[in-house]
Amino acid sequence: MLPALDTRTQHLLRDAAPQVLGVIVRRYRDFAACEDAVQEAFIAAAAQWPREGIPDNPRAWLIHVASRRVTDHVRAEAARRHREALVVSMVPPEEQIALAADTDGATERDDTLDLLFMSCHPALSPASAIALTLRAIGGMTTGEIAKAFLVPEATMAQRISRAKATVKASGVAFAMPAGDELAARLGSVMHVLYLMFSEGYAASSGADVVRTDLSGEALRLTRLLRRLVPDHTEVAGLLALMLLTDARRAARTGPAGEIVPLDQQDRTLWDRDAIAEGVELVTTTLVKGQVGPYQLQASIAAVHDEAATAGETDWPQILALYGVLMRMTDNPMVALNRAIATAMVDGPAAGLARLDEVAADPRMKDHHRLDSVRGHLLERAGDRAGAITCYRRAAAGTASIAERNYLLIQAARLADVETGEAAPTQG
Repeated sequence: MLPALDTRTQHLLRDAAPQVLGVIVRRYRDFAACEDAVQEAFIAAAAQWPREGIPDNPRAWLIHVASRRVTDHVRAEAARRHREALVVSMVPPEEQIALAADTDGATERDDTLDLLFMSCHPALSPASAIALTLRAIGGMTTGEIAKAFLVPEATMAQRISRAKATVKASGVAFAMPAGDELAARLGSVMHVLYLMFSEGYAASSGADVVRTDLSGEALRLTRLLRRLVPDHTEVAGLLALMLLTDARRAARTGPAGEIVPLDQQDRTLWDRDAIAEGVELVTTTLVKGQVGPYQLQASIAAVHDEAATAGETDWPQILALYGVLMRMTDNPMVALNRAIATAMVDGPAAGLARLDEVAADPRMKDHHRLDSVRGHLLERAGDRAGAITCYRRAAAGTASIAERNYLLIQAARLADVETGEAAPTQG
């Protein structure tokens, strides 16, 4: 059994994972073998570092061990197949000298953005490329990725496995694209970053409301991406969306770590610098050309953030923006949010009618957020018993402990009102 790792070592290994994988994949091109080698290197680090101490250059240590694992793998394959030249053939001759000379330099380079583009491979469908990249770079579990795609976990596991096999069989180099090929992969890269941030800002499982390791890394990589394509308005819109959303992070939880809904948050805790940067980004990009989904979502976030109080939120504008967004994307979560906006503008009955349309989408079958929103709207409509049922059903369907607790508290509060008892307080 491996020894328990201290917090510093855990963070160090988690932050290094995509960077080390980027270096190894860039050198050896075989994604599956490289991923296995990096995992073995991290297992070795988890076993050795608590006993022997963290190396002076942890990233270089991990790259060295992972490289050795890949080399061992290739040599074993070569022996089995009687093709001793396989090790040499993995790296083009003109690159071998450069790689040998640049071992130390490579450890200082952040290859994560390169790996993002490399993983969004032309041999894969966008959905498969995104799933593979989230697994390799985001460090997200197969279950978390499955939730983001609204598919069963077994389906996603098969998709990721097939994606690795497809890349290996394609013969297309695992390398950083350029020109038109880079532009062709940009949409998938942005989607990966969006899903990474979303999972980090609202964790779908576990005890934590927020996973700052994911949301922070997504923000960092999106800034790097914008430097790479500074004139791309949707990249700017994505960065604006992240900034405007992350600005509320400090107010999302209460003293006991409980979820605080948007309309009850202390807005003095919101990050005004992030809001100002996000608003400026979305304002300047909206007038530059064709408007895309990320810019629209950023615009919605800006309307929320610029309201001094929840009561001053311009819900008619938000509803109009969701209407435009619905014409651009076939995303049931967008439809779910539009149902909420409809309720805020036209009343809970209108929102519930919209929600029935969302429920007809097979992708939303048994999704806990459908019950969560329905419970909220039924409560607003005065149907306490129906709301209690929905809150409890939603609580049973989520893997997030914080979200489950929040939903159960809502159900208990309404149940106490029904029986005339005092409602419990949070925090």
